Amino acid sequence: MRMRSVFLLGGLLAASPLLAEPGVNAGNIVIGQSASLSGPTAPRGKEIIGGIQAYFNQVNAKGGVFGRKLVLEVLDDGYEADKTLANTKRFIAEGKVFALIGYRGTSHVAGAVPLLNQAKLPLIAPVTGADSLRNPANRFLFHVKASYGDETEAIVNQFNSFGLKRIAVFYQNDGFGKEGLAGVEAAMKARNLTLVAKGAVERNSNDVSNAVKSIAGANPEAVVVIAQFNAASVFVKAMRAAGSNPLFMAVSPVEIEQIAKNLGEMARGFAVAQVVPFPWNQGSPLVREYTKAVTGREDVRAGFASLEGFIAAKVLVEGLRRAGPQPTRDKLVAALETLRDFDLGGYTISYTPESHRGSRYVDLIVIGKDGRFMR
Repeated sequence: MRMRSVFLLGGLLAASPLLAEPGVNAGNIVIGQSASLSGPTAPRGKEIIGGIQAYFNQVNAKGGVFGRKLVLEVLDDGYEADKTLANTKRFIAEGKVFALIGYRGTSHVAGAVPLLNQAKLPLIAPVTGADSLRNPANRFLFHVKASYGDETEAIVNQFNSFGLKRIAVFYQNDGFGKEGLAGVEAAMKARNLTLVAKGAVERNSNDVSNAVKSIAGANPEAVVVIAQFNAASVFVKAMRAAGSNPLFMAVSPVEIEQIAKNLGEMARGFAVAQVVPFPWNQGSPLVREYTKAVTGREDVRAGFASLEGFIAAKVLVEGLRRAGPQPTRDKLVAALETLRDFDLGGYTISYTPESHRGSRYVDLIVIGKDGRFMR
């Protein structure tokens, strides 16, 4: 009788929610996200969230993943790295999330990495192109977008094809901006070129006066923009006011929709590298699926940021499905590493244990007349 009681107790303990994987219960899988719901980058933060939620809703409407609904828990960080770190500590301390998704910002993600490693907590689709976060691969980081090195190589190559040699860089003075700057310098060096000028702006600041003075004075033919859209918009206006009219091309975090809105006709000719397919290309199976998921929703509109969030969610869900009906974080990591040339509908993701780069897709989109986007 005592032996039978021990077996029964052991079975009860094994089924106890106290011993369950964090963030997983009979009905739900909870995914955490630290994002900018406030501050100057809130529009992009909300669009990414909207894309993630749109795909989660689609999956949940069909019964979830092995009968569990996907729940997205979002904490606001205002695009401040210290708040991202605090949010990560909270997620870990409360033990209510299974995995993380869509953290945004190079310094933000880099600051959280030691905590992720210690907690063995996977982060899928960090919204940063930092090469330093890709090489070497971190077991708990799974990227879905091209790196800033990939983006800046495409930009410099385009300038080179136009015969433009006098190139400057306007960058955000943090991990994001410096990673992008390094990418431009590497692409220039490969072509035996050097920058004619560079100027910086602080994160969440629009004081571009020193940057304009340095860059306009060098008379560049082209400028690579590696800063958030508000500062980028102020910079372009100030450059025009200073009589400098170079060609501007920016990396993907510079939101093309907001640039077009802020600059009006002045935005014409401004180009932005994009790391996802054109969101209005109905010839793409991925875009058709995405369009159906976001149409009619009030919390998200079609655009590059929300499509990036949608892709992030698709990758996570595929990993969850491959992890099986009793998911653990280790199983999720192992499952994601089996995604080799995985086609999401015209957009391919590849992981191995040695590489979590995901994708190297880059497209260049130009703002045309009346704010229209051209490929």
